[in-house]
Amino acid sequence: MLAGSCCCGTVRFEVSQSPTMMGTCHCTRCRKVGASTFVFVDRAAFELVAGQPALATYQPEDGYKYARDFCSRCGTALGEISGDGDSFPIPANCFDDPLDLAVKFHEFVAEKPGWLPICDDARQFAGHPHKD
Repeated sequence: MLAGSCCCGTVRFEVSQSPTMMGTCHCTRCRKVGASTFVFVDRAAFELVAGQPALATYQPEDGYKYARDFCSRCGTALGEISGDGDSFPIPANCFDDPLDLAVKFHEFVAEKPGWLPICDDARQFAGHPHKD
């Protein structure tokens, strides 16, 4: 069991299986919400333990597909925990327990700023991995 939470602890969750993959997104939107490195979690393994009333959702503007959840109290980006997909991303920094994963890919490197070096050998994609 892996535990996770927002910065203030209002939103707390547990994941009963290890996340399946870790990646880093370099798009402007992920960078701005402070959630660039994320892990994929199976919906069936995810449980929101506390904080449902504090969850807020940012709906995407044109050109983006996924809504983003965050804690309305402290602003911590929580990925897509309120979505309906079988698997969804959660920012790696939201986990309280250590994750036994390494970054497997970098997406949207075409939008990566020069001040943010990529310091590993993970695969790189100009956009979404499935489109390159």
